[in-house]
Amino acid sequence: MTKRDYYEVLGLAKNATSDQIKQSYRKLAMQYHPDRNKDAGATEKFKEISEAYAVLSDETKRKQYDQYGHAGFDNMYSEEDIFRNADFGGFEDIFRNFGFDPFGSGFGGRRQGDYGANLETEVRITLEEAAKGVKKEIHYNRSRACDRCKGEGSEPGSSRTKCSSCNGRGQVQQARRAGPMSFYTVTTCGKCRGEGVKIEKPCRNCGGSGKTSSNEHIKIDIPHGIDDDMRLRLDNLGEYGRDGPGDLFVRVHVAEHKKFHREGDDLYIEIPLSFAKAAIGGKIEVPTLFGSDMLSIPPGTKSHTAFRLRGEGIPHIQRSGKGDEIVRVIIDVPKNLSKKQKELLEEFEKEENESKKKGFGLF
Repeated sequence: MTKRDYYEVLGLAKNATSDQIKQSYRKLAMQYHPDRNKDAGATEKFKEISEAYAVLSDETKRKQYDQYGHAGFDNMYSEEDIFRNADFGGFEDIFRNFGFDPFGSGFGGRRQGDYGANLETEVRITLEEAAKGVKKEIHYNRSRACDRCKGEGSEPGSSRTKCSSCNGRGQVQQARRAGPMSFYTVTTCGKCRGEGVKIEKPCRNCGGSGKTSSNEHIKIDIPHGIDDDMRLRLDNLGEYGRDGPGDLFVRVHVAEHKKFHREGDDLYIEIPLSFAKAAIGGKIEVPTLFGSDMLSIPPGTKSHTAFRLRGEGIPHIQRSGKGDEIVRVIIDVPKNLSKKQKELLEEFEKEENESKKKGFGLF
């Protein structure tokens, strides 16, 4: 299902302030809270606006969403990551007082049942690989369903009965009241230790856990344009869980380049420029990430002047186009001059001084 734009969900412009984001969320959350709105679809609407707020209220996530949109952003964050450390400004307490916990089974990636944990590993690539995209092989350990019991945790043929304490949910909920307010806590069932079932005869291969350790070797596609410290999400490659596996997140580290410095999708480079070329101008050859290009230097160019080579930067991730290459020229003043070079420069200085004197009308 295609997600709606987060700004559209909250009815905001893309330049909305943090206060406007908070005000819009509070208004919509009160309107669509499932305990107040019994219309069909209210719960899904409430989840949608809460997810939009969790992203847009976080400065870092908002910048990434603005830059990459849903396509790129959803590859970096799971639902659990989106809501982790989200600042709802006390709104969650209001919702819980209505008897609904938006951060429990309601949404946010915290699912009831035996779901596998997410895993994270790292991979290192070069700037050239980040620009072109690359396949990389990664190695990591995770749990898989036990071959003997097929993840059930019990010896084949032995019985499994639903836990009477939690009714098979693996969790128990307790409620307490403080005046007109209600508070809910969800804890792991102590009788079945979160399994939801009572195992009569544990599997001798996995000891009843239903899972065994596995050393994984997989190849992943790293898209062009990826930046340092971004994460890729690989669905269902995390830890094993009876109700579904977790995901694997691969954090990508892009090595520093000897020549180029990256800022966003633009590349920056400094190159030396001779005094003569800076004075008279002309064309010079400058390196690009995968070759070279010619750059026109106008006469009288000053040191540290920056020039832009369009489309010679990093490809944009998940969309067409590229960044630019910014070339900053640094005038190279020679330290060791030949006798002839000194004479020519002295003659140049003499003529320049005479021109200045005439220009000021001093003589």
